[in-house]
Amino acid sequence: MSGIKTLLKRFQSECETSDKQEEEVLQTHYYKSMQSGTFNAVLELFSSSQYDILSESKDRGEITIRKNGTPQLFIVATVIGVRPLETAVDFKLSTDKGKILGTYSVLKAQIKNYYDVLDGKLTRVR
Repeated sequence: MSGIKTLLKRFQSECETSDKQEEEVLQTHYYKSMQSGTFNAVLELFSSSQYDILSESKDRGEITIRKNGTPQLFIVATVIGVRPLETAVDFKLSTDKGKILGTYSVLKAQIKNYYDVLDGKLTRVR
């Protein structure tokens, strides 16, 4: 039964991070930083011409982005201050365009890439 579940997961058109994800790559990342600093670092991730920032709200800690090119993605990045010097970052990616071999692995790789860049800029807590 788990083989079928894994196969079906491969064709999902959205992928998101959280504290309770089974896959380590998709677990929420926590950084030793103020919320405003982390929010700006996440905004910087999407400053290239292939991204269009649709909306940003520092109060809610939410940024919505559209990625042009291949793959086309809709991204919601959430930055939440957990403690005075600890901030959580989550991503939710979705796409309308399917791939023959499935899109889930592409979405997961994008999330890993975003976290890798943030890990290089900010200090991870856990």
